[in-house]
Amino acid sequence: MTWPPKYDPAYIPSRDAEHWDARLETMDPAERDGIILEKLRGQVRYAWERSGFYREFWKDAPVDPGHIRSLDEFAELPILTKEEVRVEQEAHPPYGRFLCVAPEQVYRIHGTSGTTGRPTVFGISRGDWERIGEAHARILWAAGVRPADTVMVSAVFSLYVGSWGALVGAERLGATCFPFGAGAPGQTERAVEWAQMVRPAALYATPSYALYLAETAREMGIDPRTGFGFRLMFFSGEPGASVPATRQAIEDAFGCYVVDQGSMAEMTPWMTNGGCRHLERGMHLWQDIVYTQLVHPETHEPVGMGGEGVPVYTHLERESQPMIRYWSGDIARWEMLDCPCGRTYPTLTQGIYGRADDMLIIRGQNVFPSRVEDVLRSLEEFGGEFRLVVERERGYLDRLTVQTEVSAGIWASAAESGPDGLEALRSRVSDTLRRALGVGVSVELKPEGEFERTQFKARRVIDLRQ
Repeated sequence: MTWPPKYDPAYIPSRDAEHWDARLETMDPAERDGIILEKLRGQVRYAWERSGFYREFWKDAPVDPGHIRSLDEFAELPILTKEEVRVEQEAHPPYGRFLCVAPEQVYRIHGTSGTTGRPTVFGISRGDWERIGEAHARILWAAGVRPADTVMVSAVFSLYVGSWGALVGAERLGATCFPFGAGAPGQTERAVEWAQMVRPAALYATPSYALYLAETAREMGIDPRTGFGFRLMFFSGEPGASVPATRQAIEDAFGCYVVDQGSMAEMTPWMTNGGCRHLERGMHLWQDIVYTQLVHPETHEPVGMGGEGVPVYTHLERESQPMIRYWSGDIARWEMLDCPCGRTYPTLTQGIYGRADDMLIIRGQNVFPSRVEDVLRSLEEFGGEFRLVVERERGYLDRLTVQTEVSAGIWASAAESGPDGLEALRSRVSDTLRRALGVGVSVELKPEGEFERTQFKARRVIDLRQ
């Protein structure tokens, strides 16, 4: 097997084909594991020979990185964390000793925003960029995008690699690309006008942005179901696309279907956690592009199918800045599903629904923000946005307050009854959350429109603990 692999840039399946590569995508998983192992051997050996960081990081590993003999043996290599990447890049700027090509071979520079610490820098070679396009085209094909479609990319074009990854994948697939962007004042109103005019078949954004787009359209007197013509939307950046109530709200608003996608920016091609047009919820793991293991959040021991754990990701085709056994910090559950698409990959059945480090422990119960969102969006009273405020009570207990908007009509009706009407409404919401979460939380009601809408990732958890 040639490593890294080379792909035919002219190849496109027939429009009616279900798969981009039917043989590989529907292969018996045990047979595919052999292909994965060969790629792993090439990737790990390459990093061992060319990366000063990995030479040092693996020097005490119980296995020989230059001669990995099995997937179990590969799992004995240490897990890499975001903090270790930051420390390395700070000591050896800008890429750290991860870069396995000459600096002049870097074709694109992307990175994280650095909102929670020092920005992480990604140096991407031209060959890797082309392989990212190939991988994303293949996965977008599974989502239902075809060359005759127009794909509207409504995400910020900046260091953020998500929008660029969606664009390069759609370009490789042969679709008409509409890189609209997001973030400028008044841009969502313009998005409504342009979507009406162009009528794209597909939209890439965050789930929050899609809901904001629908709300903005209605304010402008336009029905998002009939005004745009979207057939599908594919999302990343938030867990909402696999949160049943959020997904249903988007599908109802636009009359389209939703595909969840996304691992981490560091792991681009990030679409390798990606659903298909048949999957009602969750994401397939395209294991032959980025290899994913699920491990216990504390012991780091492998988690079997049906279990819950933290995804740990490994590039299989990266020559420039490979991430190998990279700790995501996310929480997910995986299964082997019999999906109508025929693909035989493991599936994150609920998508990414929490964070190992952001999970809230309220009176001994694990509470994930995505679960709160699912409950709120299932309520007819819900007004569109919410916030979770976490405080430390009496020095040792954490208290959660759910601040939720109430739809204008129900708010007005309850307010007519005075304080008792709003209190009865608050009690109903509080009781519903308590039954769903298994723990009592405080609830504060807000009128619809109280919270700012976002064109980016929604930041809904406010942590006031000291």
